[in-house]
Amino acid sequence: MITLNYRDSRPIYEQIRDGLRKLIVTGALGPDEKLPSVRSMATELAINPNTIQRAYAQLEAEGYIYSIPGKGSFAARVSQGGDGRKEELLEKLREIVTELCYLGLTREEICALIREGDAT
Repeated sequence: MITLNYRDSRPIYEQIRDGLRKLIVTGALGPDEKLPSVRSMATELAINPNTIQRAYAQLEAEGYIYSIPGKGSFAARVSQGGDGRKEELLEKLREIVTELCYLGLTREEICALIREGDAT
């Protein structure tokens, strides 16, 4: 499910958050699908449960997951949130497009890259 790279400069909780986010975005974890419990994931990855809890809390704040007390955490549906994350990503995209233009990429090349990403 998720692999950790201890040589990665990112903290462990960010690697977990990013790994789970990728599983949700790609559909590997479908809407309303239950995520592993904090304790079971911590045991599986041999790390502190607080690290998993931090990753889950950030994903919930970003709208990627939701929690039901006593039941667990679940992958959210697209319509359940993510507006803050969407705005954050759009701002990053604007910055990247501006830099790509500065580096000489044409509008057509940038659009082709976007279409390429849309095909996956």
